[in-house]
Amino acid sequence: MSSPARQLLALISTSLSTLENTCAEKGFNIPDLHAAFDPASEAFRADPVAGEAANVLGAAALQLAAIFLPPHVSLYHNVSGYVRSAATRVCIESNVTEILREGGPNGVHVNDIAAKNGLDPRKIGRFLRILANHHIYREIKPNVFTNTRISSMLDTLKPTAELFAHPEQKHENTPGLTAMTCHHLDEGYKSAAYTWETVSDPNTTDDTTDSPLSRWTGRKETVWDFYQRPENLDKYKRFNIGMHGVKALQPSDVCLKAFDWKSLAKGSVVVDVGGGLGTACLPVAREYPDLQIIVQDLPTVIENAKELWQKENPGALESGRVKLEAHDFFQPQPHRGADVFLLKQVLHDWPDASCVPILRHLREAASPTTKLVIMDILIPFACHDPGAHLGREIPGAVPKEAPPPLLANYGAVNELAYNADLTMLIFANAQERTVVEMDDLLRRTGWELTVVHRRNEDNTFSQSMEAIPVEKL
Repeated sequence: MSSPARQLLALISTSLSTLENTCAEKGFNIPDLHAAFDPASEAFRADPVAGEAANVLGAAALQLAAIFLPPHVSLYHNVSGYVRSAATRVCIESNVTEILREGGPNGVHVNDIAAKNGLDPRKIGRFLRILANHHIYREIKPNVFTNTRISSMLDTLKPTAELFAHPEQKHENTPGLTAMTCHHLDEGYKSAAYTWETVSDPNTTDDTTDSPLSRWTGRKETVWDFYQRPENLDKYKRFNIGMHGVKALQPSDVCLKAFDWKSLAKGSVVVDVGGGLGTACLPVAREYPDLQIIVQDLPTVIENAKELWQKENPGALESGRVKLEAHDFFQPQPHRGADVFLLKQVLHDWPDASCVPILRHLREAASPTTKLVIMDILIPFACHDPGAHLGREIPGAVPKEAPPPLLANYGAVNELAYNADLTMLIFANAQERTVVEMDDLLRRTGWELTVVHRRNEDNTFSQSMEAIPVEKL
């Protein structure tokens, strides 16, 4: 039998051939590491064959590196992650990516970068060089750097003159990913440093005010309390811009494919609980105009939602097909017997103790035929998962697994899901959940998980689940 290394090499060779052949046949381009990022360069991932081949390629290459790199080098990829994070933040905040974009393909010397952003050129070179080791930026001549496909994702696409003249407006009217990156490298990075002190303290509770964030700030406060303090309003604005950027990375039809909406009878009532501005239900309202949709959130959010719906679908509001309603989901649900309760990226914001009343209020309001639709990340196990741990067969509960000898969950190819999980812990003592944890939470609150709808081309954002009420709460 061939060694694991040979098996991985064979997977790389076969997958690369599959990817090349599929891209040639369907007119897709294989990404160029040294070219600026273009959304069109990701088009091949929508093809299931090409997308799977790319996932296997990435997972195999990373696992092969884990075999052959000295173990202390692999270890310090993680231990020294704070160094790369610090370097990345310096480059973002000082507009390095935009300076390099304006400098063109021949690159920009660190002295010329420094002349624009005012930093020490020797230090700039050190920050850029460690990132270039990971293909974030590229050193084409000594102390001369250009962008890569990866670093160009940090580009606000604004002229540097505008950025330096109005730094407080850096993230306004941008794609948003840079804003989210800054959010993680600022309050996320600083809070994460207190994770051990938080989880090791026997007095730490599971309350949302007892998180690494609250230990860093020295205040028993939620992340939302933190953002409402006057000195943090700029951070809150940046966070909101970043969230819009992350949503833009999700498939546009993600909510349409979360549930079989056409199975609902005319006039069926869908309640989007904690629905924010109602963006999840905008495409549903357009595609299924016979449904009655109620979007619930806190009063200030609902006021902003009115503006969005007046712009995107004013007829739905005027006809009464869509209602925007102020409601706190920790209070009893006013709509009894709704056909569907939708929870999109709500439960991951809260620890189990807080999710219990949310789900119980919905169970108390449910009729025997009510469906609960949950859209959240489902964390895959890093091992082979036969599904027997659930005690019953649930369609879709076990995700598509990578071929051996790869990690069953495709390893770091799907790392964003695990990053999101620990980010929720750091900010709110909350979590993304495995299917076992979700099933347990639902059982405890009067619901039964019946099916998981998986989009194998997107294991990070787009999983949805259906649950039905059990006979007794």
